[in-house]
Amino acid sequence: MKNEENYLESLITKTPIEGRNLAIKLARKSIAAIQTDSEVRKKLRNDYANDTQQLISSAQVIATEFQTIAAANNYWKS
Repeated sequence: MKNEENYLESLITKTPIEGRNLAIKLARKSIAAIQTDSEVRKKLRNDYANDTQQLISSAQVIATEFQTIAAANNYWKS
């Protein structure tokens, strides 16, 4: 990746909603890493925005990321 940003200092978050937001960010960053051309990503947005199966698949990716973050946070239990 060209402009490497340290967007993942830790999987530890204070709350489940912070964990969910991190999961979404990780999923978005993964897509950007796989399809590095932002113009191609923009062109494809309309395709998946109108395709229920692709939206469900996207939600599954986020859910998987969230499971990892939740486990790292011991499911936010003290």
